Amino acid sequence: MMTESVVEQQPPAADNLTSGPQLELTPEDLAELQARVEQLVTEDDTPVDNIFSEKQQRLLTEPLYTSWAGSGERTFLAAANVGVFYAVSQPPLVPDMFLSLDAQVAQEVWEKRHRSYLIWEFGKPPEVAIEIVSNLKGHEAGRKRRVYAQIGVWYYVIFDPAEQLKGGTLHVYELQKGTYVPRSDGWFAEIGLGLTLWRGTYEGLNLDWLRWCDQDGVVIPTGAERAEQERARAEQAAQQAEQERARAEQAAQQAEQERARAERLAAQLRALGIAPEE
Repeated sequence: MMTESVVEQQPPAADNLTSGPQLELTPEDLAELQARVEQLVTEDDTPVDNIFSEKQQRLLTEPLYTSWAGSGERTFLAAANVGVFYAVSQPPLVPDMFLSLDAQVAQEVWEKRHRSYLIWEFGKPPEVAIEIVSNLKGHEAGRKRRVYAQIGVWYYVIFDPAEQLKGGTLHVYELQKGTYVPRSDGWFAEIGLGLTLWRGTYEGLNLDWLRWCDQDGVVIPTGAERAEQERARAEQAAQQAEQERARAEQAAQQAEQERARAERLAAQLRALGIAPEE
């Protein structure tokens, strides 16, 4: 579990950001950076999530790995409640969920630099960051929004299921010239994914959930939903096959009945001394 400071901070200055492609570091710089990385608090084991938020986080991550092939089969990293470090001198942002394209988890996952999302390791921020409003202390519409814009996250989404911030349950922002601009829809063409509100039952709770979807608004299924869909398709195919078998059997019975009727008619004609036509 990773928590973040709620102390109001100014967005990081440009020279505070450690973005790989923009830096030319000497071996001494790299050694110093690595030493500072080792001091980062990447997890603090503090349980703070409520039941709904925990389920919602999984509903936003698991379907991508079980049912989404990626944008043009590009690699991606989807994670929940993982720190996004944008500077070694600042505490991380901890989105409830983020999505980063052309990124993947390193095999050396227990190394300090791979435990969280260090922007200078991946060379870029995530494309999407999602925050779920649990109370009014999270600063989702204030400091977090400013910092996400400063570090270059393309799309910032606030899901406010209890409407504590007022103005609706879903707020979608797109980064334009360094500032977030509200969007009226949740389709992200550059990513090939969208977000939509979905009323349905997930793990026993019938509520409004935030779901990933395709361009037609069809939600990306969970592994369980996908398995159920495949089971239903298999069952439907089996039913169709059974219907075809029954139709073929009925046709064969009708043909046999026609043959038997023809034989009886021929026998009656012969009994009358009439040769039946072949």
